[in-house]
Amino acid sequence: MGGSFPRGGAAIAGLATFGLGEAPGWSAIELAARAGLDALADAGMALDDIDGLFVCLPDDMFGGLALAEYLGIAPRYTDCNRTGGSAFMSHVAVASMMLAAGYIDTALITYGSNQRTAGGKLATPAKSSRYEAPYKPLFPISAYALAASRHFHEYGTTRAQLAEVAVAARGWANGNAEAFAKGPLTVEDVLAARMLSTPLTARDCCLVTDGAAAVLLTRTERARDCPKPPVPVLGAAAATWHHAISQMPDLTTTAAAESGARAYAMAGVGPADIDVVQLYDAFTINTILFLEDLGFCPKGEGGRFVEAGRIAPGGALPVNTNGGGLSCCHPGMYGLFAIVEAARQIRGEAANQIDSVEVALAHGNGGVLSSQATVILGSTATV
Repeated sequence: MGGSFPRGGAAIAGLATFGLGEAPGWSAIELAARAGLDALADAGMALDDIDGLFVCLPDDMFGGLALAEYLGIAPRYTDCNRTGGSAFMSHVAVASMMLAAGYIDTALITYGSNQRTAGGKLATPAKSSRYEAPYKPLFPISAYALAASRHFHEYGTTRAQLAEVAVAARGWANGNAEAFAKGPLTVEDVLAARMLSTPLTARDCCLVTDGAAAVLLTRTERARDCPKPPVPVLGAAAATWHHAISQMPDLTTTAAAESGARAYAMAGVGPADIDVVQLYDAFTINTILFLEDLGFCPKGEGGRFVEAGRIAPGGALPVNTNGGGLSCCHPGMYGLFAIVEAARQIRGEAANQIDSVEVALAHGNGGVLSSQATVILGSTATV
C-alpha cells in the first residue's frame, strides 16, 4: 500500500528555540509555550492562526490539552504522539498531509523540558521490558551499549571511532552560542571517561539539559508571504520495528533504513543530494548506525566513515552542525531541535552556516532504537 505525499506542499514558516542549557524557574509547559510564541512571531502570525497543535511534554501525557488551554486556543486537532524523540518528525509528516488536505491551515509543533534544573538527570516514563529487567540493564544506555557491542563484533568498529562522533559534535558546539557543552574534547578524553555501560563512557552519552523548540507549518504558498524564507517539507516518513531492545530484529540495522528510503522517495532525492545532516545522537553509536541506514555509507562502514574529522567542522559531510544532543542540548527528547537546525541551515541563519544549503535531512530516534522518523527539507528552489 502507498500514497502520495504532498511534496513541498507544506513549509516551515516559523521556528524558535528557547532556554537551551539551563532555564531555572521554568516549567516544561512554560518552555514549550514560549518557544511556540517565538515561532509564531518568527512567522508573523498570531495565536488565533493555530488550528493544529502538536506537542509532547515529558511530564504530562495530556500535554496537547494542557498546552491548548495554557495558550488560550481551541485547535481543530491536537496530537500528542509519544514515540520518544522521533515523535516530532512524525508530527511534521501528519501536519504536512493535513495541511495539504485542507483539514487545518496552521500547525504548531512545540516541545519543552526542564529536566536539568528540575532534577538533573534523564526523566522518562519508559523503562526496560519485564523480560529484560532481571538482567538489571541501565535504561536506556545498556540497550545502546548492546547495539554498539554487536556492531563492534560484526564489523570491527572501535571505541575510538565512536569517540570521533563525540569530538565532531563538540567541534560544532564550539561555534554555536546556544550550545551547552563547549571547550576542547579529544578522542583520548572520550576513551578515558567513566565507563557507564560497556563500551559506552559518559562522553558517549547525550547531555541532560533544559530547553524548548518549536516550528510552525502552513501551506507553502501562504508561507511565501511570511517574513522569513519558507522551508518546504519534501518528504517525511516513520517506521517502527520493535519496542524492547531484546526484540530488535538486528542490533546493527535500525528502522531508519525504511523511514529514510521512503522519505527519499517522497522527496525525489538521495543521500548524495543532502547538503547537511541532523541526526538524533543520544549516544555515539546512533550517529554511526544512522549514517549507514540512511545511505551515507555502506552497512558496517560507519566507524571508518566518521574517522579523521569527516563529519566535523571542515569535513566532507556536515553532521549535527549545532553540536547535536551530545554537545548542544538534550532536554529529554532532541528530535525537534534537529528539525530546527536543518531549517536554519536552509534559511542561511545557522550558527555554523554551511554554504549553499538547498536540501537538509533531520532524523529522529525514539525508544531504544525502536521508532525512527526522517524528514527531508528543501529551499523554495527545490519545489
